[in-house]
Amino acid sequence: MARRNLFQPPPPPPPADTAEATQAEQKPRFPNTGAMSGVKSTLKDVASNAVREIPADVIEENGPKDRLSFTDADVLALATSIKAHGQQVPIMVRPLADKPGHYRIVYGRRRLRALRSLGLPAKALVRSLSDEEAILAQGQENTQRLDPSFIEKALFAAELGHSGYDQAIILDALAVDKPMLSRMSKVARAIPESVIQIIGSAHGIGRRRWEDLADQLRNNSVDLDRIMGTVRLEDAKTSEDRFGAISDAVTRALTPQAPKRPASPPALSIKLGDGTAVAEVKETARALTVKLSKTQAPEFARWMRTNAEAELIRLYEAWQSERESD
Repeated sequence: MARRNLFQPPPPPPPADTAEATQAEQKPRFPNTGAMSGVKSTLKDVASNAVREIPADVIEENGPKDRLSFTDADVLALATSIKAHGQQVPIMVRPLADKPGHYRIVYGRRRLRALRSLGLPAKALVRSLSDEEAILAQGQENTQRLDPSFIEKALFAAELGHSGYDQAIILDALAVDKPMLSRMSKVARAIPESVIQIIGSAHGIGRRRWEDLADQLRNNSVDLDRIMGTVRLEDAKTSEDRFGAISDAVTRALTPQAPKRPASPPALSIKLGDGTAVAEVKETARALTVKLSKTQAPEFARWMRTNAEAELIRLYEAWQSERESD
């Protein structure tokens, strides 16, 4: 059986049998038959669909949140629009049974904050909904109008799960299937909510990149607090930039670093007693280089070029002889 749309009021109940109603209770002033019955049903539908004005201070905001926290600038921008054009889209609330005259918001938190800042009452649809129906209405409205990002849906699903809602309710509220809900749950478990709040909604970051980051954090021993301390978030202008900065920092932390090579000793300049530089010896990790100066000692350089082989063999044999004697 298809689930009814929670944005529409339930259809009026069928009129009771006139004879049974007459026997069970006092005859009503206007019978539930004929034209009068149709008028009463129409009035009931109109009343249920009517938008009411409710003081903003009697509406509570607690309950599962489907969006990452919005900024003061978001609220200010919406308040400016409402001040200029009025509240165009009503919020939805449900009455609190234990607090007569008070309501709990179903959706429209940002609009409610903006209206409070202006000191205006809220235009609201009032629905008597169960917890499950309220969650479904909240999810339907967001899916149809707000287009929440992947990570916002993942956090919303995690909060609903922690609050004890059945999987079927969560699936309907988010309009996703079981495999997608499983992926969302894995991401929400692997990435701390504090980090997600820092990043923000990141609409431009798709599911796969969030999953890659979650895999890195889940499959490796990562000191995330230390990594976060190295990220220059002040240079990140958008939530997508913040995601990129944090993701890159995690990748760098997990990439094996090549061992640093020891610094090479300084070059050795070989000079004669009169200060003439005849050679320079340089050492690197892979070679020892002797460079003769053709400007300071050109004749010696030519002689070494001719006798290099014999002189180097002689030096090598002398070194070897000293080594064996030791």
